[in-house]
Amino acid sequence: MAKFFRRIRQQLLSKNSFAKYLAYAIGEIFLVVIGILIAL
Repeated sequence: MAKFFRRIRQQLLSKNSFAKYLAYAIGEIFLVVIGILIAL
């Protein structure tokens, strides 16, 4: 799973699309927060 996210991140950075990268980063943080809340 980590390789999958790393590949997406590298593709977004190589295209210089900062807005898409920012949306991806916020989405990834959101998924981590949901995972922590479920664990609690």
